[in-house]
Amino acid sequence: MIQKNRFFLRRPFEYQYSRRTLFIILVNVLIFFSRYLFPDLYYYIYKLCGMNPQNVFYGHMYWEFVTYMFLHSNPSHLLYNMLGLLVFGLSVERKIGSREFTLFYFFCGIFSGLLSFAVYYLTGQMNVLLIGASGAIYAVLFAYAVFFPRSIIMIWGLIPVPAPILVIIYILIELFSQLRGGSNIAHMTHLFGFLGAWLYFVLRMGIHPVKIWKETYRR
Repeated sequence: MIQKNRFFLRRPFEYQYSRRTLFIILVNVLIFFSRYLFPDLYYYIYKLCGMNPQNVFYGHMYWEFVTYMFLHSNPSHLLYNMLGLLVFGLSVERKIGSREFTLFYFFCGIFSGLLSFAVYYLTGQMNVLLIGASGAIYAVLFAYAVFFPRSIIMIWGLIPVPAPILVIIYILIELFSQLRGGSNIAHMTHLFGFLGAWLYFVLRMGIHPVKIWKETYRR
């Protein structure tokens, strides 16, 4: 679906499918379970690789914009993120190819981290620690809804919801949760994941997601 264009941003990769989604999941799982095998080492990894605005601003630890995506706070945090990546990531990767998927995944994750850092910095929250792949995972869900707009997702195995409607529901939930506050969940990072995905589709792929959804449900 990437439109051919001489402009370098639109230049497509040669299609290749190598299930990099599974590799990303494996890396996340191995890093998480290293906390039980090498607790002292994991402590330093956690402190040096989670995205901390103070580390980034004063310590110039810019790698944290990437590494924060591979850390998770507890088993359920890891499980839900990796399950979402498995369910939606493989389909998206198969659709656009592994190279494009890898670029998309890391662009959206880094973009989410950068905007989160900006918000933390501007609001004086310099000691927070941002971890988790949620921003990138929400971007993958967004991509799934664009490529498979007629797909039906069963919520709790009972409630059928079209993929684009699920994205809209999640956006509303995250907006409400962010405005309400009182949670240690980075809801704004999830929203930035959606925004990063939208920008990627418009700038890189020349695709307007809302237009696709409108056309799909007009038929």
